Formats: sequence, C-alpha cells, structure tokens
Amino acid sequence: MIANIEDVARLAGVARSTVSNVINRPEIVAEATRLRVQNAMDMLGYVPNESARVLAGGMGRFVGMVVHDASNPFFGEMARAVEDIALERDYVVTLTSTGAEPGREDNALRLLMRQRAQGVLLTTTAMRATSVASLRGIGTRVVLLDTPGGPEECSVSVDDVDGGRLVGTHFLDCGYRQMAFAGRPARTTQHGDRLAGLRQTLAGDSRGRGVHVQEILVAADDVASGREVAATIAKGDLSSPLAVLCGNDLIAMGLMFGLQELGIDVPGQVAICGYDDIDLAQYLAIPLTTVRQPMAEMGRTAFELLLSEVTDTGHVHEARRFAPELVVRGSTTP
Repeated sequence: MIANIEDVARLAGVARSTVSNVINRPEIVAEATRLRVQNAMDMLGYVPNESARVLAGGMGRFVGMVVHDASNPFFGEMARAVEDIALERDYVVTLTSTGAEPGREDNALRLLMRQRAQGVLLTTTAMRATSVASLRGIGTRVVLLDTPGGPEECSVSVDDVDGGRLVGTHFLDCGYRQMAFAGRPARTTQHGDRLAGLRQTLAGDSRGRGVHVQEILVAADDVASGREVAATIAKGDLSSPLAVLCGNDLIAMGLMFGLQELGIDVPGQVAICGYDDIDLAQYLAIPLTTVRQPMAEMGRTAFELLLSEVTDTGHVHEARRFAPELVVRGSTTP
C-alpha cells in the first residue's frame, strides 16, 4: 500500500499540518522536527503528491524560465546554472523559448499561470507581455532575467549600454571610420541598449565626428541571419574598413562565415564584434572579439532572488546589474 501523509505524521509523532509544512514551507519548521518528518518519509517511501496540492489551490514546486532562444548558448549556460541550484532546492525548471515574439511570450506565461508555477524567470521582449501582471496577481513571483526592471520587481541584467560604449571606444581606438550594427533593436531591448551605447561613444568622442552607424536588421538572433548580413555588406562600399557590432555572438559568427565564403577579409575589410562570449567564440579560425556577460552568475542570482520572493515574507526587491567586459581577439584587430 502506498504511504500517505497521515502515515508519515503517525510515524513521526507530529500533526498532519506539520508534515504539510515540511513539504511546502520547510523554513518555518524547527530543524529537529523537520529531520524527524523527513526520516519518516524516507522510511515509508512517501512521495508528496504535487498534483493534489495544485488542485487544492496551491502552487506547483516548479519554476518557469522563459527566454528568447533556448538553443542560444548564452541562454543555455544560464539555464544550466538555474537548473543546478533549483535541483539543490528541490525545484524543477521548465524552459520555454519565445523567439522574442510578444505573442509567444504571452502564451508561455498564460500556460505557466494555469500550471500554478511558483515563479518565473523571464527574459522579456521590447514590448513586455501583458500576462506578467496576471501572473503576479495570482501569487506567482516573476524575476526579470537579462532585462532591467522597475522598482517594484526583481531583475538581473548586464549594463548593455555600457557594453555598447566599450565596443565603440575599441572601434575608434582601432581607427575605424565606418560602423554598423546588426541585430533587432526594435524588438529586443538588449540590442537597442547596445546600439545606443555605441552611438553614445561616437557622440561623446571627438574621433567619432562624422561616423554614421548603419543599422542592418536581422530576422532572428542566429547564425543564418548573420550570413544574410554578410550578403548585405558585400553589396556596399568596402573601400575603407567597416566595423560591425552584432547583437550577439551567433549573428557575429554567421557574419564571419558568410564574409569568408564571399572572399571578404576579416578583419582587413570588415571587423566583427559579437556579444555574450559564448564558449565557441574563442575557438573560431579567427577568434571573435566580443563583450562578455557572466551567464552562470546571472542565472544563479536570478533564481536566488526568485526563491527569496517565494519564501521570505520580508523580501525586498533588488535590481542586480553586472558590468560587461570587452574581450579583444582577432576579428577586430587590424
């Protein structure tokens, strides 16, 4: 016969409500009592019924992680860090990609709301999903990931405007007078901030006078889109070197592959800078200059903030912002 919660309470010598607290709110139970209940559960082979708890109006012991593209190593590295710490705390993580489409983002959040997720780590589109308020309305905690937040919410992000400034200064130091940005600034907040930082540097540095930043819009944040950027650049004037900041490393890699196939020299004719510093960036035939983000640390920090919101009645919202780091490699050095 399968053991139930009453069997555990009887063996541990505690009330049924105490067993329920050990399962759902272990932080409020005295350590000695909690260990006695856990030992009883182990002896009986008792497994809490999460579905029953959700049906009774509670929250499932899982969190959602909603990002632009789970196949992008940037988000993959963060997701791995989140899963590692979540498993240590007895949580399950469900991962969903939105493609930075507002409609897909709203659908994903509505599904998590129906499943009664305890919390959601969310990388928003430029037009934040309308479902966020509804999630919070039913008690689901939301922490913005890779997205700056407001004063009434927790967020973990990198200063992408500063990242764009770092790249702009590097391009000027290398002597480039033609510049471009390849990405989706209108749809992806991060891309918009990186472009803004690049332009701020040009506006504030005498060396940037007369330098115009061409915007090359892409369909997606992937290698295929980078190849399309290469075809666009090949049609332009390359009589003087062009320096391109890409919205992420995947676009930058696709651009590099496409230019090499077209016989255009990198960095002699086109210099390329990515963003994220995924592992593969340093191992390309021409190692990629990029802006490093602390992906694993961002993931761990976001989950810790989420867990604090779930378990700490005195929780205070925090906006954690990390500093970007420019990593100079062969794709930009003349």
